Amino acid sequence: MANSAQSKKRARQNEKRFAVNKARRSRIRTHLRKVEEAIASGDKDAAVAALRAAQPELMRGVTKGVFHKNTASRKISRLSARVKAIG
Repeated sequence: MANSAQSKKRARQNEKRFAVNKARRSRIRTHLRKVEEAIASGDKDAAVAALRAAQPELMRGVTKGVFHKNTASRKISRLSARVKAIG
């Protein structure tokens, strides 16, 4: 339990930051799921559009500290290879 004023403030800040990061992570996962669904359906146009929408979201997550840069790059690389393999 936080006792000092500083540790109480830090606990409040951590809660806010956790909520923001959770929402951001959820948003990114939604974009990734849309790409996955488009790939599964075999619709290349939809998959390309979904991937184009997902890339900036993933990289925004990197700049905000939600994901590591290499993790985002790996996800984009693997998804784009799968999209390219359609049709």
